[in-house]
Amino acid sequence: MTNKGDSSKQLGLWTVTSLVVGGMIGSGIFSIPTALAPYGGISLLGWAFASTGALILAKVFSKLSAVIPDTGGPYAYSRKAFGDFTAFIVAWGYWISIWTTNAAITITFISYLSVFFPILSENSLIAALTGLTTLWSLTIINSRSVKDGGNIQLLFTILKVLPILAITIVGFFFFEASHFIPFNRSDTSSIQAITITTAFCLYAFVGFEAATVPAGNIKNPAKTIPKATFYGTVFVTAIYILSSVSLFGILSPDQLITSVAPYSDAAANLWGEQARYLVALAACLSAFGALNGWILLQGQLPMAMAMDGLMPKIFAKKNKNSSPSFGIISSSVIVSILLIANQSKGLNGLYAFVLLISAVTVLISYLMSSLAFGKFMFNRSYGFKPSTLNLILLVFSLGFSIWMFIGSGLEANLWSLGGIAAGLPIYFYFKHNKQ
Repeated sequence: MTNKGDSSKQLGLWTVTSLVVGGMIGSGIFSIPTALAPYGGISLLGWAFASTGALILAKVFSKLSAVIPDTGGPYAYSRKAFGDFTAFIVAWGYWISIWTTNAAITITFISYLSVFFPILSENSLIAALTGLTTLWSLTIINSRSVKDGGNIQLLFTILKVLPILAITIVGFFFFEASHFIPFNRSDTSSIQAITITTAFCLYAFVGFEAATVPAGNIKNPAKTIPKATFYGTVFVTAIYILSSVSLFGILSPDQLITSVAPYSDAAANLWGEQARYLVALAACLSAFGALNGWILLQGQLPMAMAMDGLMPKIFAKKNKNSSPSFGIISSSVIVSILLIANQSKGLNGLYAFVLLISAVTVLISYLMSSLAFGKFMFNRSYGFKPSTLNLILLVFSLGFSIWMFIGSGLEANLWSLGGIAAGLPIYFYFKHNKQ
């Protein structure tokens, strides 16, 4: 291997694991508890099912990445299993998910920053300009160098995990078991409540597959990616479940339902009003770190598609620091358009709008990667065999993905279908030119 080839492999195990952890622990952990509060303690089962599903899917992705350590992750697996058309659908949907997620995270960053600067929640223009400044600062860093973006990701992953751990640990000393009674506070059946809360919680786990996407920039990807994916998901699962139990024990159900910043409120209960600002700062750091991680990824999928002749060649071009700068910059342009065009919705309305698009589009990549795993297994390709463990992984990963499609609701699925359909003309145009 040439030195030039070696220089492109800039991301090691710790950085890649932080990419997985940072991708998951973003805005979700700070906003989802309020959405779960109307369901009561039964929502903890939602966390349990979502984390179990995420761990199963992470294991599937780990196995796939060990034998197919190609840039693009789900796109690469789908292409090898089912061909260009299916791979394009997966990649296009995942790309939509990335830049809508980046819009949602930018909004969350602005929301928590408004604790310190209230004008951000009062003036949508200033809020939009602040979001764009944050977005483009990180875009410039990541478009210059993948390594620079990776180093920032490791730092912010550490900074945002520490406050969550502090609230979780101390919170157990102020725990009120009565907050979990009744177990199901909603008007729906227990099965419906678990399905809905699992769908909510799944959003917090989106990002476990992050290590598979920039494979071309990872040192020894066949070993690093599986380890980072599984270790990162296990670590985040522990944080999510323990912190949620602690949070439900600190705040009463009525407090959680009305809270716009539950972790800040919990900190205020534990340590006084000044602690509210510290947690708001932690939330800002969390959103900032998550945004950096997803910006780092947003140029990788169009690059992989361009290398296969399914997107303009300029997306495949890397700069001198091995960064797919055009893909990163063009993706941020789309995020900027989303933020500007919908600023009239307000922060909460805009967050719900972009989150709706993001939730289902990423499920497509999970479902098709599971199907690819099944095909490789039954065809005995890439060393896979229909062992008991592999069969269990296949059944549960497929079942979980389908269950989440159902749980996400008709509206979210229709938005997803519309977004995918919008990309089909691009596929057929470049496929025709390729032939």
